[in-house]
Amino acid sequence: MVNPTTEAIRSAWAALGGDPAAATAVRTAGPAGALPARLPATDLAVACVAAAGLAGLELARARGATTDGPLTVDTRAVAVSFTSDRHLRVAGQAFSGFAPLSRFWPTADGWVRTHANYPHHRRRLLAALDLDPARPDDDALTAAVGERLGARPAAEVEQRVTAAGGLAVAARTPEEWDAHPQAAAVAAEPLVRLRADAPAPARPAPPAPPGLPATGVRVLDLTRVIAGPVATRFLALLGADVLRVDSPGLPELEPQHLDTDAGKRSTLLDLGRDADRARFTALLADADVVVTGYRPGALDRWGLSPEALRRHHPDLVVARLSAWGGGGPWAGRRSFDSLVQAATGIADIERRPDGVPGVLPAQALDHGTGYLLAAAVLRALARRAVDGGAWTAELSLARTARWLRQELPAGPVTDGAPPDPDPWCAERDSPAGRLRYALPPVTLPGGRRDWASPPTRWGGDPPAWPAR
Repeated sequence: MVNPTTEAIRSAWAALGGDPAAATAVRTAGPAGALPARLPATDLAVACVAAAGLAGLELARARGATTDGPLTVDTRAVAVSFTSDRHLRVAGQAFSGFAPLSRFWPTADGWVRTHANYPHHRRRLLAALDLDPARPDDDALTAAVGERLGARPAAEVEQRVTAAGGLAVAARTPEEWDAHPQAAAVAAEPLVRLRADAPAPARPAPPAPPGLPATGVRVLDLTRVIAGPVATRFLALLGADVLRVDSPGLPELEPQHLDTDAGKRSTLLDLGRDADRARFTALLADADVVVTGYRPGALDRWGLSPEALRRHHPDLVVARLSAWGGGGPWAGRRSFDSLVQAATGIADIERRPDGVPGVLPAQALDHGTGYLLAAAVLRALARRAVDGGAWTAELSLARTARWLRQELPAGPVTDGAPPDPDPWCAERDSPAGRLRYALPPVTLPGGRRDWASPPTRWGGDPPAWPAR
């Protein structure tokens, strides 16, 4: 009998171009339905984490390490990690994952999902509905938003809010999404696009400590929210020096930062200022990897298109993450995991008994794509060390959604209770106060079970690399 978890691991590793025999090193533990859902969410999560671990082992071997023993992935550890925002505590305080206006709303002909966690997205949503953004998030505002949305068709809401720079999608059935031109564009892309864009000399890497194959690798992290930061957080776990760079004009939500930026440093640069642009150029000159998580083309004006990066840094590993993929009519749209679930039919499949569209038990598209992105970077580093080449990786949340909905083997529908988080969480002091947080979902043989450092203050580190 085919084990769906094993098949999912093989599928993820094959998408990365990995040696099929390497996947036999993975051992799984824990219940099959640690993330209860109609879709195989647990298998997706385990497969993505396992793929990242396998890629870490491959890089370790490329750096001369002996990797003995199996790679064990426990479904309970994975489930707690994929729901890490729910387990985060700062001095005992918990945080809500979504703002009051980030939710499903009934419309004249169906449902729409909005996202208003960030202040600028909230302003644009309310402006699109001709409501005063200065109003507080209270029952009266919720009622006003509901009234405006309920009077319009879902497609009209989607178009109107998107045109205003806000975030809203109509909740589609799987059949409706499959007929959409963006679905066709997504289907034409691989789950992971990992390629050598141009020849470049091999760059043999010096030996690294067992379990820390990314030691000495410098990563510029130009990502936000969940998927990209999860990827670079895993690289940091494996020893990489990760510097997250944000614009001072786009502050990150503190709970988001505390949840996804352990092991990294954080700095602020305004690339529109000459002095900050010069600092960034200096960082880029000494980087090994650049990870971006903005819409395709959004960073091109700063010379951060793959083509521009290749001209000046031929053997840089470039990893790009987007919501909707690199082509199609929605390629340039902003989005988040919750909206991709709604648009691609996942929310319809997970519909609640009361008829409201449902959600996966975790933001599994974000977390899963993040681990696949980390795996792609690790594989690129290993290939560059041995074979050379200028490597680029590209992934999208929408393509991961297709993999979950249409390509992974269907397992039994699970509806059990989530695992007890305590064995998979830890506490430590941080600049923000005492943290309780989810531990990494996998540890390489001889590697760390926790990050080397807690999250620093957002934007509190200098824009410089420490000496190697």
